[in-house]
Amino acid sequence: ARYGARAPRLGVQTTGDVLTLDHVREMIARGVRTISIASVDDFHAGMEGDRKFRLMEKVRRIMREAGVEEVTLGGKFDKRLNLPATKERADPDAPCFLFFGAQPDLWIGELWPRGRAFANGLSKATYADNFCARWSGGKNFLDHGEAGSEVAIEPDGSVYPCCLKTKAPLGNLTEERLTDILDDLRGEPAMQAINAGDPEAMGITHGWTRGDFERRAEAADGAGVMRKNVCLGCDAFFEEKLGALLRARRAARLEARPPAGPSQGKERRTSAT
Repeated sequence: ARYGARAPRLGVQTTGDVLTLDHVREMIARGVRTISIASVDDFHAGMEGDRKFRLMEKVRRIMREAGVEEVTLGGKFDKRLNLPATKERADPDAPCFLFFGAQPDLWIGELWPRGRAFANGLSKATYADNFCARWSGGKNFLDHGEAGSEVAIEPDGSVYPCCLKTKAPLGNLTEERLTDILDDLRGEPAMQAINAGDPEAMGITHGWTRGDFERRAEAADGAGVMRKNVCLGCDAFFEEKLGALLRARRAARLEARPPAGPSQGKERRTSAT
C-alpha cells in the first residue's frame, strides 16, 4: 500500500519441507507473489530418490487449497516432476509457485567449474557452457533497478557479478552502497562484457584478444583432467589484469567520499548497536 503500483515484487525461496497452508496464506496476505520450492534434488537431506516427488505432491495440495498457481522455469525435465507447460498467465500479478533444484535436468546441469566440483573432477562444463550469459551468471548485473539484474553478496559484504564468484570482488557493502559500486564500474569495458554475457570480450581493451582468453580458459581439475571453460578464462583475466584495477577503483571511491559529519557518525554507531 505504501508504494502503490511501484511496490517491489516479493518472492520467498524455501525448501518446502515444513511448509503449511497457514504459512502460504500468511505470505500471500503480506504481499508475497512468488514462492520458490528449491529442494527438488538428491542433495537436500531427506529429499533423495522419490522423497522429493512426495514433497511435490504435498506442496501442490497446499497450493491448490490456497489458490496459488504453479508455473515452471521451462526446459527439459524428468517426467516424474509432472511440471506444467510454459504458457502466458491470465493474471501475471496473481500469486504463483514453482519448483527447482540442483539436478541435471532442472538446474545446474554441467556443474560449475568451482570449489569441490572442480577439485573432485565432477564438473563436465565445456567451453560452450557460458554460465556468464545465464541468469545468476553475470548477465545484466550492472542494470540495477531492472528485472533480472542480480549480484552475489557474501556474508562479509563482498559483491560479485555472478553466483560463481569472480577471483576478486567488485567492492564491499560494509564500506559503500551497492549502486555506487555498480555505477562506478558501468563504464569499464570488462564489466560491460560480463554484463552482456560475453566474457571473451573482457580483455579486448587490456591487450587480450578473444583467442588469448580462450587459450587461458584451460586448467587441470582435481582429477588431473584438462578442462576448458569461460569461467577459467575469467579467473585468469581477473588474476592478471582486472583484480588490480578493481582494487584501485575501490580505493579511489573510498578516497573521494566526503568525511562523515558528527550526525552521520552517530547514525552509524546507533544502527550498529
